Amino acid sequence: MILPVSFYTRKDVVRVARDLLGKVLVTEFEGQHTAGMIVETEAYAGAADKASHAFGNRRTKRTEIMYKEGGTAYVYLIYGIHHLFNVVTHMADVPHAVLVRGIEPLEGVDIMLERRKMEILKPALTAGPGAMSAALGIHTRHTGYSLQGPEIFIEDRGIKIPPRNIIAGTRVGVAYAAEDALLPYRFSVKDNKYVSKGKGL
Repeated sequence: MILPVSFYTRKDVVRVARDLLGKVLVTEFEGQHTAGMIVETEAYAGAADKASHAFGNRRTKRTEIMYKEGGTAYVYLIYGIHHLFNVVTHMADVPHAVLVRGIEPLEGVDIMLERRKMEILKPALTAGPGAMSAALGIHTRHTGYSLQGPEIFIEDRGIKIPPRNIIAGTRVGVAYAAEDALLPYRFSVKDNKYVSKGKGL
């Protein structure tokens, strides 16, 4: 079942980030189907969060999509090479988002390997947000796409991650965010090899 818009429009972005673990991110681009179970996420709490692109209600051409209703893709470029896939959450004009940092490949692995120019399946294929987006074919041109499909969507396939297997920690690469860098807004599936090696604080 494709997650309904109501899943994304909830007010608690931290809860949404946690609840995305175990859900399946699917892409359908030019007849190429790829899918993987989400194993790592990070929450960004909008205007009040110093680590968020929308801190202080900052609005730019890039971040404007964060002010749309939840259930929309926000894809941005970092270091000029990595395309990072985020899920916009909350209601319109509240710029919350969840960065998806890693998936466990489920379908279309051969396509993912080709996109990543890799020979064999190993964690580096989709562990980390840049690698994951490349494997799934997600690009900045997909920012603004609806997560109701048909190109990008997230499914509930009944996979349940027990609370004891969910690890909460600090986010990666946000040391500039002062006290907000210490918030436990990163969630991952314990002992899953497709969780990134990124270090929080």
